[in-house]
Amino acid sequence: MINEALEALNNGEIVLVFDSDNRERETDMIVAAEFMTPQYMTQIRNDAGGLFCVPLSSENSDALGVPFMTDIMEIASSEYPVLGELNPNDIPYDEKSAFSITVNHRKTFTGITDNDRACTIKELALLCKNGKQNEFGKYFRAPGHVTLLRAAKGHVINRKGHTEMSIALMEMAGLTEVAVCCEMMDDKTGGSLPTEEAKKYAEEHGLVFMSGADLIKAYNDFKKSG
Repeated sequence: MINEALEALNNGEIVLVFDSDNRERETDMIVAAEFMTPQYMTQIRNDAGGLFCVPLSSENSDALGVPFMTDIMEIASSEYPVLGELNPNDIPYDEKSAFSITVNHRKTFTGITDNDRACTIKELALLCKNGKQNEFGKYFRAPGHVTLLRAAKGHVINRKGHTEMSIALMEMAGLTEVAVCCEMMDDKTGGSLPTEEAKKYAEEHGLVFMSGADLIKAYNDFKKSG
């Protein structure tokens, strides 16, 4: 299944990844940010419906100078004490939040339309692909409408979230380590889309579906073979 997923990503297609029953119990739509289009924005917004996020490898995050949001809050809490009180230290499924800042590309208008968000996402991936991370502030503004996530260093070896799984997929596919992920929501229950329904969606739309366990095993094998 991993080979099919990597081929799909290199073809600019969406893949579906379920993390695990012991974590968020969610399926995310994932696509390489360098292939992002307004059409994908529309599809993911309508068919997934969760929060659009852009996972970045720890290396790209460092090169861009993008911090964890919790680090910003800790530094600012001396001036705004409530930020210390808001520390997300009680996440039931994880120890640390991957959330970073939000951005828009400077050539967008409001930043929220499918065209604008696709532009922000793709341009960020191309900035990283071309090694121009030091020009981040020249081309992007914050806050914005695209949420950035910092993957843990070593990603799935050290953390098992969709942020890290997305970056592991990009690395194995040989793509720029900037991705897009969005949780699939369920209109009927108000919760996340049941796994069987996510699999059914993948079958109906000709998309690859894989489990987080299979992805992590494939990544471990990939690192051993490298």
